[in-house]
Amino acid sequence: MTKTDLVNYMAEETGLTKADATRALDAMMSGVIKGLKDEGKVALTGFVTFATKNKEAKKGRNPRTGEVVNIPARVAVTIKAGSKLKDALN
Repeated sequence: MTKTDLVNYMAEETGLTKADATRALDAMMSGVIKGLKDEGKVALTGFVTFATKNKEAKKGRNPRTGEVVNIPARVAVTIKAGSKLKDALN
C-alpha cells in the first residue's frame, strides 16, 4: 500500500476529503518523528511501538572490493508490532 492508497482509504472510511486525510496522515507522521526525537519512543498501544536505538561507529567491508570502510555512528529506528496488529495478521 502506498501513501496515496492509504490516504484514499482514510478518506473513504472517515468521510474526510482526500486533502483532509492527507493532512491528517502528514500530522501523524510528523508526530511520530517529533516523539522519536524528543522522547526516543512512540507507543500506539496494541498496534505498534517505534523506538530509537543508538548505533556506534564501526568498520565495514565493501563486498565487491574488499576495502575497509568506516560506518559512522547513527540513530536507528526499531519497530515492534503490538498484540492487536499481530492478531489481525494471524
